[in-house]
Amino acid sequence: MSNLNITPFARPLYVMVKSVGSVCNLSCDYCYYLEKSKLYNEAKNHVMSEELLEKFIDEYINSQTMPQALFTWHGGEPLMRPISFYKKAVELQKKYARGRTIDNSIQTNGTLLTDEWCRFFKENNFLVGVSIDGPQEFHDEYRKNRQGQPSFAKVMKGIELLKKHGVEYNAMAVVNDFNADYPLDFYHFFKEIDCHYIQFTPIVERISQRADGLSLSSPIQNEKAELTDFSVSPEQWGNFLCAIFDEWVRKDVGNYYIQLFDSTLANWIGEQPGVCSMAKNCGHAGVMEYNGDVYSCDHFVFPEYKLGNLYSNTLVEMMYSDKQAKFGEAKSKTLPTQCKECEFLFACNGECPKNRFTFTETGEPGLNYLCKGYHKFFKHIAPYMDFMKKELMNERPPANVMEWIKESGI
Repeated sequence: MSNLNITPFARPLYVMVKSVGSVCNLSCDYCYYLEKSKLYNEAKNHVMSEELLEKFIDEYINSQTMPQALFTWHGGEPLMRPISFYKKAVELQKKYARGRTIDNSIQTNGTLLTDEWCRFFKENNFLVGVSIDGPQEFHDEYRKNRQGQPSFAKVMKGIELLKKHGVEYNAMAVVNDFNADYPLDFYHFFKEIDCHYIQFTPIVERISQRADGLSLSSPIQNEKAELTDFSVSPEQWGNFLCAIFDEWVRKDVGNYYIQLFDSTLANWIGEQPGVCSMAKNCGHAGVMEYNGDVYSCDHFVFPEYKLGNLYSNTLVEMMYSDKQAKFGEAKSKTLPTQCKECEFLFACNGECPKNRFTFTETGEPGLNYLCKGYHKFFKHIAPYMDFMKKELMNERPPANVMEWIKESGI
């Protein structure tokens, strides 16, 4: 344990679980994780054993410094493991809980949901995240199955089943080069299906050839890397956010919860944003592959960011190691001068390091590709954020902003 440089009590320990590695029944054009199977070509199957499941659950719960433990099941498509796997996981969580509160969330493409799955999620209080990219025309543009067939109808059927069984769910919507040009059509869709918790994720991927066969999301500064056609542009991203915010801040505050808006408000008042991309530093959220390999982050599953394996290292050793600490601190320490001098640094903190591959006006590396879009967004929303901050500081609901807008006529 000599490589630890901070106490485990300094911050929470969080590790996302890839119970099926990168295995998925869909083949979305923009997926950054499908190609991770190349890291494990020698394996006959990419599924987590029950032995490793028990080892992880025991150690993960025992490593927590808080009275709660949050398990997040991810993929690939985690529902490609049978329901019995997750029933076993719940049994083991109860066995090793040691008085802690256990919560579960699972991210799915929704196409494999059944009544049986939904009953299980309801009975065990799972929060289900569903990947859906808006209306059918937008969703099916990039989210197809392995045969190239659209997936929207099956996803919507899955959402209806979640509603039928009263399962708590939210939507994870990828914003790409196509749907970004129709922000209100996009937003209205989620309101029409009565989805009140929405996460908008901008897709930014580059292609560059690596010796290990991986090509997408290479984290190294590489001038030869080419931006993919489906990536959203900085201008699109800024316009998209501004258009949706303008409707949300006038009609939907306190009713519809958009993760980026909530995180921005948190940063505005000096609280933790709740999403790593907007935090000052990262590194608190690792990811474990189906075989026990642990990496610094879900977007940094590359050999150079591997922290170890659960069979040879403890979670505490890996997640509180010097290597992981340096990875997390690099987010703030490697900011270019333009970011350090920006009036909105507090709001975005340079966003996700994986997107920091462009250059500043003076030629300094490390600028976030989406910088122009974020700057436009923050400048646009500043008066409303200032008002909501004042309301919160005075212990009043930020939803008062809607009445303030009506009265002031802005």
